[in-house]
Amino acid sequence: MILTLACAGRRDQNSSFTTPTREVVDEAGRHVVLPNKIDRIVSLAPNLTEIVYAVGAGDRLVGRTSYCDYPPQAKSVTEIGDTMHPSIERIITLKPQLVLVSTASQLESFTKQLDEQKIAVYVTNPKNLDEIFLSIERLGELFGTSETAKKLATELRNRTQTVAAAVASPKPVRVFYQVSDQPLYTIGRDAYLTDLIRRAGGVSVTADVATAFPRYSDEAALASRPDAIILPSGGSMGNANSTVASALKNSPAVLNNRVYQINDDHLSRPGPRLVDGLEELARALHPEAFK
Repeated sequence: MILTLACAGRRDQNSSFTTPTREVVDEAGRHVVLPNKIDRIVSLAPNLTEIVYAVGAGDRLVGRTSYCDYPPQAKSVTEIGDTMHPSIERIITLKPQLVLVSTASQLESFTKQLDEQKIAVYVTNPKNLDEIFLSIERLGELFGTSETAKKLATELRNRTQTVAAAVASPKPVRVFYQVSDQPLYTIGRDAYLTDLIRRAGGVSVTADVATAFPRYSDEAALASRPDAIILPSGGSMGNANSTVASALKNSPAVLNNRVYQINDDHLSRPGPRLVDGLEELARALHPEAFK
């Protein structure tokens, strides 16, 4: 990430003084002007809320979505709507210096409105586990908590390497990742979860399908014949997605009792707990490697 001091500070609306600023480039390639010190943050995605707390800036979070429920103290922060439909009016009222956006939440369209209020928007866009670690470090740089962020990223990388060593020898397991059963959605080429399955000692049977989260036909699912099925369920989703899609009922995975429910919060949120999901995936696919 490029970090440079801006040529001039931004004038504070309530003061005759200027606020020292810097220009950064976010993960969407956008140039963003920020105050040198960020004290008021709004997060528009659960994974970003988790990262804010994990890198030591949770006390600066002034707004979050209704889905931002971890860590527990996040629930006491002002709610500004859900991820897809946040209230721009509530955000503006909170007077944040920075709004964090995940491209997965498709909120880039609100950037213009926030820009008009001189509220900076920073977009993240990790496509794999390595890029998630970089996002953690970059956000630590933005908040002035680089040491904490780098320590966290190092710990997460070390845990990832431990999993890699454990699953290096066994043959990869053919995996179908069921995002939802009705309608049937899965993961494709552009999903970070495709990378996660590979790191866990598997290979997604839909790894070559275009886009990140494609709708999948019953015919294609029937023909995929996976040896294991992953059902992200039990976290924020509750009991949703806890049943195998009908097209997969006669797959080798079901016939051999290799259907695994894994906490969806550990898989659907590209943040620190994704490594928990990686470890759970690896233990499910290769239990013999962790005895």
